[in-house]
Amino acid sequence: MMTNASPFKSRITAIGTYVPSRVLTNTDMEKLVDTSNEWILQRTGIHERRMAREDEFTSDLAIAAIHDMIANYGKDVRDVDMILVATSTPDYPFPSVASQIQAHFQVEQAGAMDLSATCAGFTYALHTANALISSGLHRKVLVVGAETLTKVTDYTDRTTCILFGDGAGAVLVEQDPTASGFLSAYLGSKGDGGIHVYRSGLSTHMDGRELSGNGCMVQNGREVYKWAVTTVPKGMQEVVSRAGKTLEDVDWFIPHSANLRMIESICEKSQFPLDKTLYSLTHYGNTSAATIPLSLALGIKEGKVKVGDTILMYGFGGGLVHGGLLFTWNP
Repeated sequence: MMTNASPFKSRITAIGTYVPSRVLTNTDMEKLVDTSNEWILQRTGIHERRMAREDEFTSDLAIAAIHDMIANYGKDVRDVDMILVATSTPDYPFPSVASQIQAHFQVEQAGAMDLSATCAGFTYALHTANALISSGLHRKVLVVGAETLTKVTDYTDRTTCILFGDGAGAVLVEQDPTASGFLSAYLGSKGDGGIHVYRSGLSTHMDGRELSGNGCMVQNGREVYKWAVTTVPKGMQEVVSRAGKTLEDVDWFIPHSANLRMIESICEKSQFPLDKTLYSLTHYGNTSAATIPLSLALGIKEGKVKVGDTILMYGFGGGLVHGGLLFTWNP
């Protein structure tokens, strides 16, 4: 639970995004796997997604998103003192994407690390950035959510390949001597559900069960859906109650853009209006750690999100992990 006892406060001061130029439509998907535009729309709400080039990787998307942020907000990132990147698809196991960003922008004094919390990665990274600044240990943190999921998607699996796309979003979190933009947070996990959505790595077994996918994503959509629509509404209530508020005080809800039917169910169970919910899946698909910043940026671009609005973000995904943040948009 957050408190205002710390003399150090922080807020988000800028945002930038990037998606690859290649568009993969539902019609394109019909040529790859036994599916149809109508089937995809009915079950997911996704019209199209973006796909990185063969020579375009997560670090490239992340760097492009940061350049977009610099161009739109006139910010300088060469003086940041920590770089946090939420991703499940780094270019390499190491060096980290954060280190590649540090090298590109020549940020000599910054710490750099990748954070793995799958589709909740952006909320986890934002929470970490706020904690670093609130503790007084850091002053200016660059937070990025970036993925190239199409590189680890099995395009013979008709239940999963229709979902995923590539993209990146970046924000600056800076120390503010007057007021904190972050109001409350709540994080949680259910590790015994990890078998329901995974990507195999050095180990080919989990809890005594042999893994499949050969390095591509594997998902039990039904089980993940049941977990998310039960867990997220409870988590939403916990986040706002920790700030002494209710869901009626929230101007915009930004859930992880996994699937529109899942978002509709979460809104129904939490009794939060769908028309006050922002999502990026329609044209970008499920971009994991990038969906929330992409959704926020779209809300700003469309004139929906205004300065002073109270926003509830909630990420959830593989792990199984979830996490929500309540904050005021005041760049």
